[in-house]
Amino acid sequence: MRRLAREGYGVWRLDIAGYGGSEAVSDGFLPDSDYAAEDINAAVEKIVSETGQDKIDILGWSWGTVTVSRFAAAHGDHIRKIVLYAPILSGIGAYEVTEAFHHNTWENAAGDFQKKEDGTFDYDIAEPVIIEMFCSSCWHYDGGQSPNGGRRDICVPGTVKLIDLTKLTAPTLVICGDKDPYLNYDLVDGALSSLPEGSALEKIEGGSHVVYIEKPYYQDFQNRLVNYLKK
Repeated sequence: MRRLAREGYGVWRLDIAGYGGSEAVSDGFLPDSDYAAEDINAAVEKIVSETGQDKIDILGWSWGTVTVSRFAAAHGDHIRKIVLYAPILSGIGAYEVTEAFHHNTWENAAGDFQKKEDGTFDYDIAEPVIIEMFCSSCWHYDGGQSPNGGRRDICVPGTVKLIDLTKLTAPTLVICGDKDPYLNYDLVDGALSSLPEGSALEKIEGGSHVVYIEKPYYQDFQNRLVNYLKK
């Protein structure tokens, strides 16, 4: 956010229903990917109304790539460019999600960081303070539980496609590390064939699901993102 703001962008964030500062939900399965897409649409309508900007850029990360893509496929009028960071193009593996809410833990929040062969965190990739800040922020904003609708959507076999890239009409940046355990790289590598003219694919060698805060890679990530948006 700070980098984009320094580049002259107004930066807006939103919490999907049941997360962070948004109102709680009684049914954790309610805010699934399609529900979240409509939350994003409401936010975009508010942003263009407040700013007077008819076209804006939108970025989704991880599950956010599923929700942003579904939003953009149904409500693309105000979108200039799309950024799909670490796109979950297909299911991450079949897992039966039976509880409506996920019970958040420090270990779960830290699970995206790269580890060494002995199971310890690789502090050459992500410094201890960054891991601690990330996990503490997850706990601060979402507390002890968060809705499971999105998790249920993506915990399906890898043969199930979650994003239909052919429905995106705005130029799209697909950006990710090349060591992300959640990604189907066959689909990632073939993404440009389904995307509009002006789209791009950027893979950062050595980066994982949280490449945007990994010490050797975060500046490269920011530079590639900004360069694409400014083209």
